[in-house]
Amino acid sequence: MLNLLLQAQRRRRSPTLLSTLRHLGAAGLFFLAILDSSPIPTFAGPDILTAILAASHRPLWYEYAACATAGSVLGAYITFRLARRAGSAYLDKKFKKSGLSKFLKFFKRWGTGTLAASAAIPLPSPTSMFFAAAGASDYPRGKFLTIVTLSRAVRYFGIAFIAGHYGRHFLRVLRHPLQYWGWLLVFLGITVALIVGGIIASHRMESAPASERVPAGARD
Repeated sequence: MLNLLLQAQRRRRSPTLLSTLRHLGAAGLFFLAILDSSPIPTFAGPDILTAILAASHRPLWYEYAACATAGSVLGAYITFRLARRAGSAYLDKKFKKSGLSKFLKFFKRWGTGTLAASAAIPLPSPTSMFFAAAGASDYPRGKFLTIVTLSRAVRYFGIAFIAGHYGRHFLRVLRHPLQYWGWLLVFLGITVALIVGGIIASHRMESAPASERVPAGARD
């Protein structure tokens, strides 16, 4: 019995990674956001940590959102640059090879929409794969940084704002998501609609200049 109590006490004292990063505050959030944009999965770690910090320190919610955005953009750019130098070999090494060629073709066709949706929507989606695909497919660097920065800012500032103003309720949803399955289904439906809408809008914007060149050439 005494041994069980000692083991339970040791488990309580042993800090987890999330609790350690929480004590580090904005610095821990910054480095976790960098890691989240790499091929190493964190399972929405920056989203959860942003919500916890913003709910615990409400006046500083915008600072945590800014740290998460800056770290995520830096990590995304590192992944982008590594894939730009190594090409498709980086994708072969870091991700599963099955269906990789199909994914690259899909990204080249719908790149902007899928990049914006995967970076903006707070779900544990493999966003680092989209960052690497952008680097391997010669996606414009300036356009990449603009889309990722805006999308991540919308994501983390939205989470921090909601957590800072409705902290307890928001954290309750994160800790017990199955109890709010109705709202999660609504959120999932909105997410799917945003993804489809972003892909369609991106495809129309990227195909519009090509279609406008034909009449211009015919006039000359």
